[in-house]
Amino acid sequence: MQYQHLKVNFMGRDPSAAIDEWEDPAFEVYHTTDRYGFIHDSNLSKERDDAEKIAKELERTDKWKKMYKNWDKSFDGDHPSKGEKLRARVWKGIPDQWRGEIWKKLLHIEELKATHQDVYEKMLTRALTTSPDIRQIDLDVNRTYRNHIMFRERYGIKQKHLFHVLAAYSMYNTEVGYCQGMSQIAALLLMYMDEEEAFWCLSQLLTNKKHAMHGLFIPGFPKLMRFQSHFELVIKKFMPKIYKFMNANMIPPSLYAIKWFMQCFLDRTPFPLTLRLWDIYMLEGERILIPMAFTVFKVHKKKLLKMQMEQFVNFLQHELEKDFGLEDDAVVLELNAVVLDLRRARVELPPPPSDPLEEVPKTHFGSVTYPTEEELIKRQQSQIHINDEPTVSRTEYLTLLAVSLFTGNSGIGRGLVDTKLGMFPSVVD
Repeated sequence: MQYQHLKVNFMGRDPSAAIDEWEDPAFEVYHTTDRYGFIHDSNLSKERDDAEKIAKELERTDKWKKMYKNWDKSFDGDHPSKGEKLRARVWKGIPDQWRGEIWKKLLHIEELKATHQDVYEKMLTRALTTSPDIRQIDLDVNRTYRNHIMFRERYGIKQKHLFHVLAAYSMYNTEVGYCQGMSQIAALLLMYMDEEEAFWCLSQLLTNKKHAMHGLFIPGFPKLMRFQSHFELVIKKFMPKIYKFMNANMIPPSLYAIKWFMQCFLDRTPFPLTLRLWDIYMLEGERILIPMAFTVFKVHKKKLLKMQMEQFVNFLQHELEKDFGLEDDAVVLELNAVVLDLRRARVELPPPPSDPLEEVPKTHFGSVTYPTEEELIKRQQSQIHINDEPTVSRTEYLTLLAVSLFTGNSGIGRGLVDTKLGMFPSVVD
């Protein structure tokens, strides 16, 4: 029954349906849209610096156009002798109008589509009738980037595409199925490409060696735990004052860094800077995650040491997204310096998992296999609500910690122990 209901809904919203006024894309309060499609409830100031940034970006557009046309001859990003010029330009920022095309090139999407024809359509068809995650996907689609013009309307075209991509992938990679956090990544991709391309980009991000996000989203989140533990060791070694402060105030990385590592800083830095980070992430892969996390602390060390626990977490979760405190170019330069420093110290990446098979897919993609009841419960109980973690009080944090230990879930954050079964209500409720 639920599949039929969702299938009908994603054909489009019934014009006669009653909705809240805030769900109406034409609601008057939302009268300002920025260049990336995000809707604001007040007029945006037209800064001279913004105009200069756009003009500078437009100057680089012709260079990227030439690069794109001669990609195979001159700019193979996987070939050391050919990739240095590409690397330099990616770190300077991909022009927004070329971002989607370059991301697809970096992830080899054309080749993947050519060798997997009709796979996306087959997975989507299967998902609409049999995906065990389809209800959760529908719920999360409705709360993903609702302040963006593409995803504003319930059951609008881009919400429909987002639903399709996530549903199809839940059938293609049944070990992951669907995990909260994937919806924002897929939505980001859909801002720059069509739904099948977004599907294959998501697949590449989860399964190729450079990004290997599969281990971030499987039950237990082994790669997330590995990166968080390593980051703590890096901070302990190179920023002992920050480490002692966090230790004294019981602030583990899992309280603020979930989105850093699972989503490459989505919703944790201003969107234009996030796009720059994703440009670099697409090229460099997971090796920039620890350095960027370190860069945040390096840039804001003095300010962080003066904060109370609640202020500390709120700053990292919310305030940085509004204003990082540095120009994007300055942040990227700082990140590049940190990458070199951590690479020299051989701590740019965490050690590999003790079990080399722990974080990699084990089931053939697209096979007709469904999780057992036990696996479904385990997946549901280990879901992380990584969207909009609140600034929690010390009492709330200790409560979450106690429940997480009780359930065997080692993650901590908003709704960390919330499950689809409603067994442990989150602080959201």
